[in-house]
Amino acid sequence: MDIKSIRSLQEELSTLIGVSGHEDDVSNFILKLIEKENLADKAWIDPLGNVLVIKKGTDGKNKILLDAHTDEIGFMVSHIEKNGFLRFVPVGGWDQRILLGQSVVIRSQVGEKFHGIIGSKPPHLTSINERKKLVEIPNMYIDIGMNSIEEVTNNNIVIGTTGTLFSPFMEFPNNMVRGKAFDDRTGCNVLIQILRLLKENSAFKDTVLFNFAVQEEIGRRGAITGAFKLEPTIALAIENTTAADVPGIKEAEIPVYIGRGPAITIADKSMISSKRVNERIVKNAELDKIPYQFKKPMYGLTDAGYIHISREGVPSSVVSVPCRYIHSPTSLLKLDDILNTVQIINAFLRNKANI
Repeated sequence: MDIKSIRSLQEELSTLIGVSGHEDDVSNFILKLIEKENLADKAWIDPLGNVLVIKKGTDGKNKILLDAHTDEIGFMVSHIEKNGFLRFVPVGGWDQRILLGQSVVIRSQVGEKFHGIIGSKPPHLTSINERKKLVEIPNMYIDIGMNSIEEVTNNNIVIGTTGTLFSPFMEFPNNMVRGKAFDDRTGCNVLIQILRLLKENSAFKDTVLFNFAVQEEIGRRGAITGAFKLEPTIALAIENTTAADVPGIKEAEIPVYIGRGPAITIADKSMISSKRVNERIVKNAELDKIPYQFKKPMYGLTDAGYIHISREGVPSSVVSVPCRYIHSPTSLLKLDDILNTVQIINAFLRNKANI
C-alpha cells in the first residue's frame, strides 16, 4: 500500500455512478475486486445491496465492523418533456445554488452513460427581479441534446433514471486530488486498503467485518440492515468530512483541516462516540506516531448513528478523511490524509495498546 495505489483506486471508485438506491456498479466493482484478490473469508451482496465482508481473526473476543457507504448524491428524472428535456428531483442533499449550468452524467436503465447540462430560462429573457432570485429546481431542466420524448425513452432514459453532476478526476499540487463522490468512495478506498493489509499480515486476533453500505445519503438505511446481519461488538464508520479551512470561516467553526491527518469524531448530530473506542484509536495512533485530529462537534451525521443502536448497542466512533467542498461535483482532498486514515485503522485493529 502506498500513495500511488490509493490514488489509482480513488479515481476508479469516484468515477463510478452510484446514486442512492442505484449503487449496483459500485457494489459489483467492490465485490469483484475482493473476490479477484482473495481478500476475505466471505463476501456477498445482501438483499438491500450492501457488500458485506467477513475476515476471520484468530482468537479475539471482538467482532469489529468497519463501515463506509457506496452511494453518492444525485438526481432522478421525474418528467420527460415532449421536446426531450428532462425534469428532475434531487436525491440527497444538494446546494441548489451550485446546480444551474452544471454538467451532468446520466446512467440509463441499461448502464449507458449520457452527458447533459442543467439549464433554466435564459437570463436575457428574464426581468431584473427574476435575476436576483435563486432559481429553484422545479424551474430547471436537463438538456441531453435529444429532440423528443421518443428519442429519450428509446435510449432507455425513463422516469426514475438517475444521474449526478459530472466532474473528471484531476490531480492538484501537494498530493491533492479532486473529483466527484469522494463522500464516501474515500471510505470505500480505505476499507479495501485495510483488506489488503489484513491479507498481507494475517496475525490479528479480532474478526473484522466490513459493510460497504448503500443509501446513506437518504437515511443511512444500509447501515441499519448491515449491522443487524453482521452483529458487531465494536464499530467504526469511515467517512469524508467537511474541511472548512477556507477563507471566511472563523477558526472556532472549522470542523477539521486538510493535511492534519484523520479526524476522530467525539460527537455529531447522530451519536456520542464511545470513549473506550476513541481511547483505542488515539493510544494506538500515538504508539505508531500517526497524525490525527479531533472533529469539532456537533457537525454532520454518519452510518455510525444507526450502527451504535443496533440490537443491544454497539460501542462506535467515526474516523474521517478531511475533504473540502463535499456535496458538490468538485470535492478536494489530500492523498496523505487517506494514507494516514488507513494506517490509523490498521493500528486500531492490531491494538498494540491492548485496550
